[in-house]
Amino acid sequence: MIAKEKKVRQEDRSAASAYLKKASDNYDQMLAALHASNWNAAATLAVQCAISSADAICVREKGVRSISQDHLDVCDLVKQLPIKDSDEKSKQLRKVIIKKNVVQYESRSARKSDADEMVKVTTRFYQWVNEIMH
Repeated sequence: MIAKEKKVRQEDRSAASAYLKKASDNYDQMLAALHASNWNAAATLAVQCAISSADAICVREKGVRSISQDHLDVCDLVKQLPIKDSDEKSKQLRKVIIKKNVVQYESRSARKSDADEMVKVTTRFYQWVNEIMH
């Protein structure tokens, strides 16, 4: 069996701060949506925050970000980072991204429990990235 090639784009490492800014904006709005009991928005913003956070740390550490159609590929990039806890954090990222299809593409609305869990896990991931980058 041949391992599938991961699709990545080379990025200047200085772009990492722009991805972190996107993550930060999504993080703030995710918390606002959660506070306003807007579960769909909170869950969607959690996904966006997690992906932008992953892009930020991958660009900073390796000068690449995932451009794969399979959003789970970014988890493998995070796992390979030479940073303490990257394996554990890639698992947290995976938990959030796995819920992406349910939240964004299925007919049912996100529940409070969905949003609470996604916000909790995204917060842990975002704070880890933010701490490393500052």
